[in-house]
Amino acid sequence: MVKVLADRLAEAFAELLHKKVRMEIWGYSPDENFFTDEIFHEKYVGIRPAPGYPACPDHRGKEYIFSLLNVNKESGMWLTENLAMFPGASVAGYYFSHPKSKYFNIGRVGIDQARDYAKRLERSIDETEKFIPSNLNYK
Repeated sequence: MVKVLADRLAEAFAELLHKKVRMEIWGYSPDENFFTDEIFHEKYVGIRPAPGYPACPDHRGKEYIFSLLNVNKESGMWLTENLAMFPGASVAGYYFSHPKSKYFNIGRVGIDQARDYAKRLERSIDETEKFIPSNLNYK
């Protein structure tokens, strides 16, 4: 029960921080005033996708976030060898503020797309396939 509560609190804080970004920090939506059901239906401007979810299925995005923000030193959080975050009730993601930004699913990719993706990340195709197995259209 404690783990479930901690997970919910982490998600609630992520939602609160996203609201603060929209209204204060970046301030692109300063007069926002939504009811709870409107928040649940994401009526606000912008999105906060996270590595490991359908729009960003590759968990390796967390490595970039952790490196950029020096997360281990600044927060005491870290990534396991399989890129799970520790402690478990942690969140990491990206913020997009463009009014037309929407969540989407990556879907299945062909070998040519997987190879191009691996090349852009400067990683091997074998490693890339390991981190996006359910998105591969050729295995």
